[in-house]
Amino acid sequence: MPADHAARWKLVLGSAADADNAVPLSPDYGRMDEVLTQLYDQQNQARRGGLGSSAPRVSRWLGDIRQYFPASVVAVMQQDAMERLGLNELLLEPEILRSVQPDVHLVGLLMSLGRVMPAKARHTAREVVQRVVQELERKLANPLRQAVLGALSRAVRNPRPRYREINWHATIRANLRHYQPAQRTIIPERLVGYGRRGQALKEIVLCVDQSGSMAASVVYAGVFGAVLASIQAVRTHMVVFDTAVVNLTEELQDPVDLLFGVQLGGGTDINLALTYCQQLITRPADTILVLVSDLYEGGNPAELIKRAAALQAAGVTLVVLLALSDEGAPSFDRAVAEKLAALGIPSFACTPDKFPALMAAAIQGQDVAKAAQP
Repeated sequence: MPADHAARWKLVLGSAADADNAVPLSPDYGRMDEVLTQLYDQQNQARRGGLGSSAPRVSRWLGDIRQYFPASVVAVMQQDAMERLGLNELLLEPEILRSVQPDVHLVGLLMSLGRVMPAKARHTAREVVQRVVQELERKLANPLRQAVLGALSRAVRNPRPRYREINWHATIRANLRHYQPAQRTIIPERLVGYGRRGQALKEIVLCVDQSGSMAASVVYAGVFGAVLASIQAVRTHMVVFDTAVVNLTEELQDPVDLLFGVQLGGGTDINLALTYCQQLITRPADTILVLVSDLYEGGNPAELIKRAAALQAAGVTLVVLLALSDEGAPSFDRAVAEKLAALGIPSFACTPDKFPALMAAAIQGQDVAKAAQP
């Protein structure tokens, strides 16, 4: 076996696989082996105490993994370090926060630590969250705006538009058969318009479970909620819940403030949350309610199903997302999901990149589950 391949296998299997140290490591590989050993070698942890509690040592370790591994691997190692070595408390130190690779999982962790975060760490934590939110908005904002506005222009027609409300592209397409060759023009027998200016064409309610397992979904929902709130043609509500319900609609102007307003953890009362959302809805036929929850109801499951049925019967488009994240197949209450499915209410996981297509399908009354498929 080539020396480089043998060295890579030693990194994968750990130092115990080469007890005689027969496979030499280059300086870079040697340092990579050290940082991996500190995290994954359980015998070494018992003997040396892992990374220890020294903030400078942890900061140096975090810097090393960012130097030797790509960002995707760094994110996994950071998450493993939180679980294996108990680094949660150390994240309350500003110098540690500055060393961590920011990602959605880190934002979720900082949200969960918000109640115990000392004042000296809050400013740095906000900077970290701001960086992640800005990156997510850069990737996701334009696709969502384009999808929603495009769907609204197709789904909502104004048969008697004023001049400024005319959808010229749709009007030309609708009147192509009235083209007059001699005048080289189209006679528009029918004008197609957008909805009236200043009127919300659709209402969107994001109802998000803030139990600890839903952290990544809360982050993405907060960013999407802020983007939707910036679109004048829709009216957006943002509601989060555990065993209590909090309306964060006023915080949608600043998704960072919104995320720091979320208190991860606690129980789950989905029926209570839907009852609250039902009170917000003034135009059921023009409302899309997106419930983001794993459906593990701590309240009254029977009442939850009745509430969902009532919302649907009133004309609300109800969509249940078991997760809004890239974390793969989520754990969820299959019994509740099956009862919702029997009502014709879909329940499925959705990755962030598919959320714009899902919203477009919901606005146009199309199959949302199909739109969310990979």
